[in-house]
Amino acid sequence: MSTVLDNPTATSRTGKPAAAAAEAAPEQTDGFHLVIDALKLNDIDTIYGLPGIPITDLTRLAQAEGMRVISFRHEQNAGNAAAAAGFLTQKPGICLTVSAPGFLNGLTALANATVNCFPMILISGSSEREIVDLQQGDYEEMDQLNAAKPFCKAAYRVLHAQDIGIGIARAIRTALSGRPGGVYLDLPAKLFSQTMDAQAGRQSLIKVIDPAPRQIPAPDAVKRALDVLAGARRPLILLGKGAAYAQADDAIRTLVEKTGIPYLPMSMAKGLLPDTHAQSAAAARSYVLAEADVVVLVGARLNWLLSHGKGKTWGGPDPQKLAKQFIQIDISPTEADSNVPIAAPLIGDIGSCVSALLDGIGNQWKKPPAEWTSAIAERKDKNLSKMAAQLAQQASPMNFHGALGAIRDVVKSRPDAIVVNEGANTLDFARSIVDMYEPRKRLDCGTWGIMGIGMGFAVAAAVTTGKPVIAIEGDSAFGFSGMEVETICRYQLPVCVVVFNNNGVYKGTDVNPTGGADPAPTVFVKDARYDLLMEAFGGKGVVATSPAELKRALQEAVASGKPTLINAVIDETAGTESGRITSLNPQKAAINK
Repeated sequence: MSTVLDNPTATSRTGKPAAAAAEAAPEQTDGFHLVIDALKLNDIDTIYGLPGIPITDLTRLAQAEGMRVISFRHEQNAGNAAAAAGFLTQKPGICLTVSAPGFLNGLTALANATVNCFPMILISGSSEREIVDLQQGDYEEMDQLNAAKPFCKAAYRVLHAQDIGIGIARAIRTALSGRPGGVYLDLPAKLFSQTMDAQAGRQSLIKVIDPAPRQIPAPDAVKRALDVLAGARRPLILLGKGAAYAQADDAIRTLVEKTGIPYLPMSMAKGLLPDTHAQSAAAARSYVLAEADVVVLVGARLNWLLSHGKGKTWGGPDPQKLAKQFIQIDISPTEADSNVPIAAPLIGDIGSCVSALLDGIGNQWKKPPAEWTSAIAERKDKNLSKMAAQLAQQASPMNFHGALGAIRDVVKSRPDAIVVNEGANTLDFARSIVDMYEPRKRLDCGTWGIMGIGMGFAVAAAVTTGKPVIAIEGDSAFGFSGMEVETICRYQLPVCVVVFNNNGVYKGTDVNPTGGADPAPTVFVKDARYDLLMEAFGGKGVVATSPAELKRALQEAVASGKPTLINAVIDETAGTESGRITSLNPQKAAINK
């Protein structure tokens, strides 16, 4: 930042003309510009945040310096957008918040990014250290650095302008290296106004080189994995969202097709190969998980989403079956054996590991026995036929199958569209009904199962890709971030929000057991007009009561590229308690005894 004088004829304190004094003085920069320059130097061009003390001027200056600043209505949604941007771009998404309450609002998104392995940096302004440490009652006083540490990969604080470049470089490298995740960067208010020589400032900035270097698997580990795989009679490849993040799409597809092994994608890995691919076992999920004898995990963790790799889901303790063996490709060696023994851990980045397997397979690989692939095909055909009949239903009000069948058709015609999905039943049904055809086109609540990611993820998807976004939202999930439809309208983003409106959480049919005037905790205002919320900010609102109406409205919204909200009226008796994870929720009957 140069020293600029508005009046070149003014005089300085020395009596010399101010312009001459400025000419003699060294060019200066400040903390505001050093933060912006450090981000731009590392090819980060977008900030998601919410202005306020002490970072309002930082948002103004960032925009003035050519960065895109997407300003939200709540920091958690901005943080979710930053996290989704990190997943889609392999660059850390930047969330910028004010101090204390704003920082805490962003902290949920930071924790979610870390659990989901999305690279993200939460940058928050903060109170001055000397006041915080003495607890003297500063404005929004909080020890944010230590509060953040349990919820991210690392937390850093910058106190001096000359260290801004190092602080941002460390944050970027930490967010991207190894297993990606969230990083917190604490910037006290008075850091921004610190000045220093501009040349020295430029020299203090760091361009991060190779922040996520390739990690090549050991040759003996590759051989061990191939030996285990060669002995399989019922092999299965399981693709997780880490495989999608890796952007090793061609290598993964080649591995699947060259080996002939059936594959099962987790929800955010859908589209790495089209869901309609002949080797997809998604329509026979329960069968392949229970019956496979060797499972290759590619960027997938054996957490609760996969029943921790054991129990009934995986076939249980059946002595008639071969012991199930796992080959696990993961960047982190500590992930192996976290739930069950891993027969062949293959540690390295996914692209390198998959390429090493392909090199070892060569051209003489024996494909799986026909009895295994035929058994899967038979179950797929049966289940897909059953689903087709359900999707053809034209009930009004709609059920989940009829509504999602309409959306499925639109996504098939626009495979480049990005689907954002959250809710209970809305999520569970959509991930098995709506086929994906391209990688990284599906974003959902992921490992933590957190609600409220919808509008933040939708904004990030539209901003980073420019593609149409279809956000399939349960009415409960939409409530967490619904006000961000104003953000969508303000930036004129190509987002169509479809709210599955069944008047409540899970269903809209619960009653107050006391007979009192208060509604049941799971019930919302009946027949709410969510479409009018979008219209309030200049977008288009539509009510759809049948699959035909929903399909037509969604086609028009995607074609227009304009902010749209479709209030999809769903039968309030449709849906089940807690979706498909009822086992995690206390039985409703026990509460009502």
